[in-house]
Amino acid sequence: MNKDLKISFEKFQNKESVGFIKSSEKPSKTLTSEQKVILNRKGNVLFNQGDIEQARRIFLTTGYSDGLVRVGDLYVKNNRDLEALKLYMLAHNQQKSEALIKKVAALISQIIKEE
Repeated sequence: MNKDLKISFEKFQNKESVGFIKSSEKPSKTLTSEQKVILNRKGNVLFNQGDIEQARRIFLTTGYSDGLVRVGDLYVKNNRDLEALKLYMLAHNQQKSEALIKKVAALISQIIKEE
């Protein structure tokens, strides 16, 4: 079992967290197509400069699925699987979501067996 995933899972069980995944974040409906393009370009620049969290915020605002997936991929590389899963789900990337869901399900099964 992936120890980092277990630690990540336990982090979401603390009192400050009300759940595993908040998927109610929706792209802004008040932005025009032109505004989204400008913001997505800015998000891509920030991402490439290493300002991942600012880029993530922009991609969430615009609903830019490719950007959300790229941030999610970086989160997976940094053992932030649950946060990556949220972004994959918001980006409607079923293939990447299912892979992480299987990992989380295996972790939950392991925790249940240990108790």
